[in-house]
Amino acid sequence: MIIVGLTGSMAMGKSEVAKAFRVEGIPVFDADAEVHALYESPEGASMLEDIVPDAIRMNRVDRELLSAALLREPGLLPKVEKIIHAQILKRREAFIAAARRAGSDVIVLDIPLLFETGGENSVDMTVVVSSSAKHQQERALSRPGMTEEKLAMILHRQMSDAEKRKRADHIIGNDGTIADLYAKVLKLSEILRQKSKNHA
Repeated sequence: MIIVGLTGSMAMGKSEVAKAFRVEGIPVFDADAEVHALYESPEGASMLEDIVPDAIRMNRVDRELLSAALLREPGLLPKVEKIIHAQILKRREAFIAAARRAGSDVIVLDIPLLFETGGENSVDMTVVVSSSAKHQQERALSRPGMTEEKLAMILHRQMSDAEKRKRADHIIGNDGTIADLYAKVLKLSEILRQKSKNHA
């Protein structure tokens, strides 16, 4: 089984690429979705209530209040990340084990901070989704609740796109149409499946 680490800076189109892999029948572990699910659960609230009590509402983690708390006190971020990353790692390991049992030939781990957390060491190949800075900013600022200040904070803690491209085994450019993007993913999926057969 080939394990692919999928990443890309914010608003580059990584989620769309993950969706395209799913369309090709390749299982995808979505780290962001798992974080959101954790924040929506009483389990997630109990993990963070001692560190950011202001962000807990009705036994859930309110993401807007959490963002506001982290903007006020950036020193909280490493503490929050340490707890959340440990939980997501457990869920990821369970996903990989289930995929092996199901006989999957290729799986994708969609991890926003793949390189920042050393995650490239636990996958067989890395794929970076990249687009121009202009397209990235346009997409990011069109999201609800996104401001230039918030975008700057997010991008500051992410590795630069240029560095990610340098480290990637494969780059998917996303400055064209959705159809172009899906065609690129289809082509890569076929290559990966062939690779998996050759390794079997």
